[in-house]
Amino acid sequence: MKKILLVISFLLFCGISAQSISSAKISEVKNFIKGKNYNQDLAIFIDFKIPSSKFRFFIYDLKKERIVEKAIVSHGSGSVIKNSNSLRFSNIENSYQSSVGKYEIGNSYLGTFGKSYRLKGLDRTNSNAVKRAIVMHSFPCIKNEESSEPACLSLGCPMISKEFFRTAEKYIDNSKKPLILYAFY
Repeated sequence: MKKILLVISFLLFCGISAQSISSAKISEVKNFIKGKNYNQDLAIFIDFKIPSSKFRFFIYDLKKERIVEKAIVSHGSGSVIKNSNSLRFSNIENSYQSSVGKYEIGNSYLGTFGKSYRLKGLDRTNSNAVKRAIVMHSFPCIKNEESSEPACLSLGCPMISKEFFRTAEKYIDNSKKPLILYAFY
């Protein structure tokens, strides 16, 4: 038992968590960005299979193959299926659902929710992101730590905590090339 606790402590200390991103999703992003004008070192992943009360927003180092930051992220109120733990997704305006797929994280702007990042959908499942005004922003009701309570709901945007937004913006703003955000289920 002592050895198991030592190994778990070591893994947590080294930045490896029990949560991970499938190698297939990582490979998909690496193949997509290869030879294109995207950041080749970092990507952001959102795993909507993970409950919203848990960390499911991951900033991932593609070279060192490890999660460097993780956070709570919302999903759209329209994605909720009554009496179910499953979610649904849409690319339709006014559905208030989250969309899955790869996004290019665009320029920041100051809007209703403060600093926000435009998201350009790169797949048929999220190609209306700009038209739908799907952006990444912070919101006060999103917690910075895991809890037993689900995250508050958005109108389809990935919302993160104000505190974590300051962390994420350092990675995004310091990148000379656009980052890819890949949301999946």
